[in-house]
Amino acid sequence: MTAVWSLAGDDLLLAVRLTPGAKKDAIGGGWTDEKGAAWLSARVRAIPEKGRANGALIALLAKALDWPKSAILLESGDTNRLKRLRIRDGANAAARLTTIIDIWVQAT
Repeated sequence: MTAVWSLAGDDLLLAVRLTPGAKKDAIGGGWTDEKGAAWLSARVRAIPEKGRANGALIALLAKALDWPKSAILLESGDTNRLKRLRIRDGANAAARLTTIIDIWVQAT
């Protein structure tokens, strides 16, 4: 499986497949699309209405990565399950962040 993250200058880009309306908030597992691209799986209780699920995803990632919520931006996928997020200045902590993310991908 290819990596769900990549570096872009000082930032870290993260590919996430979000399932809104889940029973509990959780991050873990990987998913591969028909083109072979890898995505980190995440679930949030929030419903996909007025950006609530996207906000819940950012809050979940910020807490789990110990990263400021204001430094995690939704780059694409506003109304799609497949999201690209930008973690500002993530490259400066890439070793720590990518280790956590890789562990999540390997979880089931």
